[in-house]
Amino acid sequence: MIDLLDLHKQFILTHIGEGDVVVDFTMGNGHDTEFLSKTVGESGHVYAFDIQQSAVDSTSKNLKEWGCPENYTLICDSHHNVKKYVEGPIKAGMFNLGWLPGGDKTITTMRETTMPAVEAAIDLLGDDAILNIAVYPGHPEGDLEGKMLEEYFETLSRFKVCVTKVKIVNSATSPYFFMIETKKKTK
Repeated sequence: MIDLLDLHKQFILTHIGEGDVVVDFTMGNGHDTEFLSKTVGESGHVYAFDIQQSAVDSTSKNLKEWGCPENYTLICDSHHNVKKYVEGPIKAGMFNLGWLPGGDKTITTMRETTMPAVEAAIDLLGDDAILNIAVYPGHPEGDLEGKMLEEYFETLSRFKVCVTKVKIVNSATSPYFFMIETKKKTK
């Protein structure tokens, strides 16, 4: 069976490498931050966001234990404030919408901040870059976030970005993700 989160990372790997600047918009416990940190290496940089100090503390501890290079900036702020911290361009961004795994399920990403965060993320993307957004429709806000994003993505010019949705068709509440890829500039 396909593991959607592993597939999510495989698509990211086609766009990023050593020295790139990337963003983890929903740090959680730091698993995506770790993946990004190790992929962009010593000369790259990862910015990671979470609104919960416990997530920042957990991620900081985990990144050290997991042997990540010190190429990251952990930010306790909402992902919709990304442009206060990151000038861009970025080569990749990752969102895992929902709540902190193992945390308080009443604290979740919300449409009011997810939409401006995604718009800012797309604006920060450089050439041949990618933004992956994992959506969890198994709870009401997650379902509404996914529908809101899909409606927005339908309005984007296919001449500027390619938006793909990857979903398990016969499991309505399974997570799915969107990929937003920018075009390569031709010389």
